[in-house]
Amino acid sequence: MALRTHTTAAWSVVTGITRRLGSALADLVPIIVVVAFFQVVVLRQPFPQLGEILLGGVLVVLGLMLFVEGLEIGLFPIGEAMADALAQKGSLFWLIAFSFALGFSTTVAEPALIAVSDEAARIAADGDLIENSDGSRASYALGLRLSVAFSVGLAIVVGVLRILKGWPLYYLIIGGYVMVMLMTIVAPREIIGLAYDAGGVTTSTITVPLVTALGVGLSSVIKGRSPLTDGFGLIAFASLLPMVFVMGYGLLVF
Repeated sequence: MALRTHTTAAWSVVTGITRRLGSALADLVPIIVVVAFFQVVVLRQPFPQLGEILLGGVLVVLGLMLFVEGLEIGLFPIGEAMADALAQKGSLFWLIAFSFALGFSTTVAEPALIAVSDEAARIAADGDLIENSDGSRASYALGLRLSVAFSVGLAIVVGVLRILKGWPLYYLIIGGYVMVMLMTIVAPREIIGLAYDAGGVTTSTITVPLVTALGVGLSSVIKGRSPLTDGFGLIAFASLLPMVFVMGYGLLVF
C-alpha cells in the first residue's frame, strides 16, 4: 500500500514536471520558428556552433520553467499576503512605505536595468559626455539606476493611492504621458532614447511579479475594489515615471 502511494506521488511529480516543461517549450516555439526560418530560408546558412545553441536552448526551457514555477510558488503569494496584512493593519504610512520600498528595491536589483545602465555609461564616456574613467562610468551608471529605482518606487505609491482612492486609471496615464512629452521637449537629445528605453527595462523579471501581486492583493481586500478592474495598472506607472526621471537626470548631468 505504501509502495503504491509512493509510486503514485512520484508519477504525479513526473507528470507535473513534464507538463511544465511542455508549457515552457510551447512558449518558446514561436521564437525558435522565426529564428530557424530566417537562418535557413532567408540567410541560407547553417547554424553556427549548433551544439552550443541546442544546449543553450535546453537551459532556456529549464530556466523558464523554474522561473514561472518560482513566481507561482513564492513571489505571487508573498506579494498578495503582505498586501493583505498591511491593508488589514489599517496603517496608510506602512502601506505607502512598503509600496515605495518594494518598487525601489526590485528595480535597483533588476538585471536588465543594471545591464542598460552599464552600457549607457560606456556609450556616454565614448561620446565624451562624461569623463572616460572607471569611477565616472560607475557613478553615472549608479545615478541612472537610482533615478529609475526612485521613480518606480514613487510610481508604485501613486498606483496604490489610486486603488485606495478609486481614481480613474486613464486620467493618471494620460497625465503621465503629457509629462513625458513635455520633458522630451526640454531634455538633452542624448538622454531621450535612453529615457524611453528605461520605461521598458524596469518592467522585467523581478519587478512585474511582485508589483502585480501587490496590486491584486490590495484590491482584493479593500471593500468596493475589484482585482480585475483595480488590481492591474501599477506596471503602467512603473513604465511612465522612469522616462520623466531619466530625462530629468539627463538635464542635471549634461
